[in-house]
Amino acid sequence: MVIALVLAAALAAPAFGQTALNGAGATFPYPIYSKWFDEYHKLHPDVQINYQSLGSGAGIQQLLAGTIDFGASDMPMRDEQLKLAKIPILHFPTVLGAVVPTYNVQGVLQPLRFTAAALAGIFLGAITRWNDPAIAKANPGVKLPAEDIVVVHRSDGSGTTFVWTDYLSKVSSQWKTKVGSNTSVQWPVGLGGKGNEGVAALVKQTPNALGYVELIYALQTKLPYGLVQNQAGSFIKADLASVTEAAAAAAANMPADFRVSITNPTGSSAYPISSFTYLLVPAQWRDARKSAAFVGFLRWMATDGQKFTEGLAYAPLPNNVVRKELEAVRQIKVGG
Repeated sequence: MVIALVLAAALAAPAFGQTALNGAGATFPYPIYSKWFDEYHKLHPDVQINYQSLGSGAGIQQLLAGTIDFGASDMPMRDEQLKLAKIPILHFPTVLGAVVPTYNVQGVLQPLRFTAAALAGIFLGAITRWNDPAIAKANPGVKLPAEDIVVVHRSDGSGTTFVWTDYLSKVSSQWKTKVGSNTSVQWPVGLGGKGNEGVAALVKQTPNALGYVELIYALQTKLPYGLVQNQAGSFIKADLASVTEAAAAAAANMPADFRVSITNPTGSSAYPISSFTYLLVPAQWRDARKSAAFVGFLRWMATDGQKFTEGLAYAPLPNNVVRKELEAVRQIKVGG
C-alpha cells in the first residue's frame, strides 16, 4: 500500500520539473527585480528566475554572447548593438526610476539643491569646492564647507551612468562635446565604484563625496540626496509623483520599440533625471518551456507585479505603456 502511494505521488509530480531562467544586467532595478522574481516563484514554484546585478553594459554583452536567457539595461540598446544580435531583441519597460545626486557633507542636514549647471560643472571638474558660488547661490542659508568635492562615479558599464550622462548632455553643451552619454564614458574627474551598491558605499565612507545612484540605493543606505532644478526652474525632489510626471509626455508618444529617453522633461513638477528601465528579451527561443515561462512572467510583471513598485521607490508603468507592452509580448515566438 505504501509503495503504491509513493508511485502515485511520483506520477503526480510535474513531468518536466523546474524551469530555470538566467538573466543579468542593470543594478538600477535590482531591488524590484529581486522582489518580482521571488514573488513570481511563490505563485509558480516550477519557475525559477535567477538574476545577476552586474550593470547594464555586462547585461548587454552577455545577452549578445548568448550566455544568458535575458538581459536588463537602463539604456535602450543602440542600433549598432541590435545589429550584432543573432536573434532580434525586444525591449520591455518594467518600471520608472530616478537617478539622484547623493552626498556626504558633514554638518549639512537639509537636502541640498543643485542646478543643472552646477552638476555639469562638478562632474567636469570645473567646480571643485562645496562652497563654490554655483552651489551656494542655490542653497541660501546653508553653511557649506570650503572643502574639495570628491566626485564618485561608476567604474563599470552602467545604465545608471547612461541616464546621468544623458541628462548632463542635454543640459550642458560642454558636457555633450567633451564627454557625451553612454554606459561608460571617459570621466574628467573622480573615483569609481562598481554598481549602484559600490557608488553608495563609496559616498557613505568618503567625507565630502558626491555621487549618483538610483533612488532606492540612497534610501536603503540612508544617504541624503539633492533636489535638482528642472526645465521649469523648480527644484524637484525625486519621488513617485515627480518621476511619474516625467514619464507622462513620453508615455503618450511611446515608440513601438519602447526605446525612449525621458531625462530633462518639460513638466513643471517633473524630476529631471528619470528613466524607464528595460528587460531585453530575445524574440525567438529554442526552449519552448523557457519561452512560455518568461512570457508568463512578462504578463504578470506588467499587470499584477506593478503593485510592488511603490514600496521600493519606483514608479509603476503608465497604463498606456502596459497596454502596448502586453501587445508586444505576442512578438515572442514560444519555442521558435
